[in-house]
Amino acid sequence: QVQLVESGGGLVQAGGSLRLSCAASGRTFSSYNMAWFRQAPGKERDFVAFITWTSGGTVYYADSVKGRFTISRDNAKNMVYLQMNSLKPEDTAVYYCAASKFIQPRMNPRVYDYWGQGTQVTVSS
Repeated sequence: QVQLVESGGGLVQAGGSLRLSCAASGRTFSSYNMAWFRQAPGKERDFVAFITWTSGGTVYYADSVKGRFTISRDNAKNMVYLQMNSLKPEDTAVYYCAASKFIQPRMNPRVYDYWGQGTQVTVSS
């Protein structure tokens, strides 16, 4: 069992930065691949970033955030992070962290076993 709690969301101007954190509980956290998804009002939940379970794990990004967002994890602290730079109004959404035993299909929300409650990110123009 893994429980996830996101934090770090807020209101920021376009071009600004935010760092989201996801605190995980559970002894098996380090064996899970982790991801960030986001969901804007009236839209589907979209993949943002993914990191494999190993320390210094392999990362993957949605094309829309590549070069601007960075996912990382600290297994010793049971934490996952999403550093978001050069934010745009279209990045506005509720951001969720999620855990999965699977590496593929990493962009599909259905393969994730555990989800946090989400944190709101609003980017003003």
